[in-house]
Amino acid sequence: MRTSAGPTIRVLLADDHPVVRDGLAAMLSTQPDLTVVGEAATGAEALRQTASLAPDVVLMDLQMPGMDGTTATAAIRAAHPEVRVLVLTTYDTDADITAAVDAGAVGYLLKDTGRHELCEAVRTAARGGAALSPTVAAKVLAHMRGERGAGLSGRELEILSAVARGQSNKQIARALRLSEATVKTHLLHIYAKLDVRDRTAAVTAALGRGIIRMD
Repeated sequence: MRTSAGPTIRVLLADDHPVVRDGLAAMLSTQPDLTVVGEAATGAEALRQTASLAPDVVLMDLQMPGMDGTTATAAIRAAHPEVRVLVLTTYDTDADITAAVDAGAVGYLLKDTGRHELCEAVRTAARGGAALSPTVAAKVLAHMRGERGAGLSGRELEILSAVARGQSNKQIARALRLSEATVKTHLLHIYAKLDVRDRTAAVTAALGRGIIRMD
């Protein structure tokens, strides 16, 4: 057990599964410098709890009903920039990682992370440092080098994910507030980067390479 040598770090847990929240609370309670100050089952609740409880770190799941974790992360960072958001999820696709980092998350961990690594990541996040699972860190570096995701931009990942959900160009354009011509241009870039010729092949290639996932 770590000996506390400074202020206690206040942690808010945001996950829609009670058993996960219970397990995380039990895990963090073994550390004298980490205190769970609240829990949230939705992104909207996490935003409200952040405002009322003033945590130092929010442990954020991505898949939650209503407001998802990525949207909640962006909202928390906009309203409470002093609060650090650390994503804890089962998903490690390029699209999820990019979206979370773009939303303002300072770290991204997978749920198979061990207790010691998780607690250290919370401390790192509280200090404003970056905390990444080894596999996620490797993907981030590879993505920066253009080795994964074929160098797809955040916008291209959004559009490709929408295509995978079966949305038409018109629907994508409306959701992202783009023109249909812009969506088509992005798709042509995606095809070129993935070395494919059509939407179906692009989605198949992206799923096979772990670039996107199906919800």
